[in-house]
Amino acid sequence: MKKVLSLRILTLIGLVTLIAIVFQSLTPNYLSVRNLGGILSAMAISGIVAMGLTFVIVLRKFDLSLAGVASLSAMTLGFALFVYGNLWIAVFACVGVGIVCGAINGLLVGYGRLPDVVTTIAVGSIAYGMAFVYNGGADFSKNFFSSGIVALNYTKLLGMKVPIFLLLMTALVTGFLLHMTRFGQAFYAAGENPVATRYSGISVNRMMIAGFAICGALVGLAMLIQISGIGSSRVTAGGQILLPAYTSVYLGAALMGRASIPATLVGSLIMTMLLNGFTLMSVPYYYSDAVVSLVLITSIVAFDPRILTYLKSPRRLVTG
Repeated sequence: MKKVLSLRILTLIGLVTLIAIVFQSLTPNYLSVRNLGGILSAMAISGIVAMGLTFVIVLRKFDLSLAGVASLSAMTLGFALFVYGNLWIAVFACVGVGIVCGAINGLLVGYGRLPDVVTTIAVGSIAYGMAFVYNGGADFSKNFFSSGIVALNYTKLLGMKVPIFLLLMTALVTGFLLHMTRFGQAFYAAGENPVATRYSGISVNRMMIAGFAICGALVGLAMLIQISGIGSSRVTAGGQILLPAYTSVYLGAALMGRASIPATLVGSLIMTMLLNGFTLMSVPYYYSDAVVSLVLITSIVAFDPRILTYLKSPRRLVTG
């Protein structure tokens, strides 16, 4: 077991080193202190969303409402700042909307027995439509400077910029919750064997609600970080979070053996390094998206044991 873990860690180090060497040779500023800080700041958004998604993936479910929920959370934050001008009210409103949307997903999938893919697409579409209600699709920017939200992007806590600090705190809290508590282990149990989990006295339906709600909450938190960087709330805020989040979770799971918070952080780091390198090279977004999609597909194949079993059977490959 230790040998396998050591091999995975060595593979991770080798992969990160290879990416760094390649992009440094192509863009001399890639390993500069400023750019490395930019990588961590960018990772804060995708990493936090991916950590929330990890709870859903552990339950063997999918949440495709992320983009819509992110847009609604972002516009809710902007509206709260516009009306109240208070950062704390806006933060609670932003995260609260994410929790509510996530809980609705969990309620429909758990107690309603509805398919997770279709249900979350529907909830995400409704959330995206509701994001237009606040301001007809126009951006919010009033009270952004006076409330202090823009300052979050460069303010430091314990020597770290706030986005990086929030990434670290989220990793510590979610890691402790998922891996060091009975509540967290119940997520794995509910995902791997829901029938046995029910007989053991754990409500699988409640775990569904909790998992999706945590995911929604962290989407809202990620939008806080994103908005502090761009200085306005936009309906399109969630447009680029779905693919990197799923790729981070599945890539990390493929590298580390199973879905977990540390694995997701590993996947998020690699994905952020790749995207940052493409940006420095001025690679068009559709090419970088194609690479991310390829990484996602490869990660799913490496992570899903059913696919591996299928690929290992020559007879199945021939007969279909």
